[in-house]
This record gives sequence, structure tokens and C-alpha cells, in this order.
Amino acid sequence: MTSSYLILATFAMAGVTFITRALPALIPKRLLDTPWLHRLNESLPLSVMVLLILTSLSYQDLSAKTGLQSAELHLLLAQIGALLMVLLVYHISRQLLVSMIVGIAAVNGFLWLFATLFV
Repeated sequence: MTSSYLILATFAMAGVTFITRALPALIPKRLLDTPWLHRLNESLPLSVMVLLILTSLSYQDLSAKTGLQSAELHLLLAQIGALLMVLLVYHISRQLLVSMIVGIAAVNGFLWLFATLFV
């Protein structure tokens, strides 16, 4: 069941990618030069990255009894903090690669900070 889901998801992503790459060739050039489309094109990579990160947040193991010492809570807080750092850095620099590097460093930095503070 899981392998068929992965295969279906892979083909769905490939189909969406193909459509989004082929669509500009089918749309008249005057529509492609509109200001709203340029703004959408600038914000789309960050939007996709934020959606991917939000769907991967690890909150499933949390409950009302989860304490401040919990590794699961530390992971979730580190992920949220890293996401906020990515948004801030992308807003300032408009560089997706720099934002991703900051996000990876921020997750690790926050995890280290929580492990140090809540020992």
C-alpha cells in the first residue's frame, strides 16, 4: 500500500511539474509580463518551501502531558524557530539558497540551545 502511494505521488508531482513548466509556452507573452505574475513568481519558491516545512513539522508525538524537557517539544520549537528565521532571511535577502542554509543552521542551533538550557 505504501509503495503504491509513493508511486502515485511521484507521478502526480511529475505531472504537476510538467504542466507548470509547459504552461508558459502556451500562454500569450503579453499575459506573462503582467506585474501580478511577476510578484507571484518572486514569492512562489518561498511559498512552496514554507508549505513543505509546515507539512513536515513533527507534532504527532505531542500531548497535553508533554513537558519542557521533552525532545519532541524541542524538535517542534526548533522547526518553528527555523521556519521563522527562513522567512525573515528570505524577506530581507530574497535569496532562496541563503534562506535554506540559515534554516538548516537554525534548526541545529535551536536544538543545541534547547538541549543546553533544559538539561
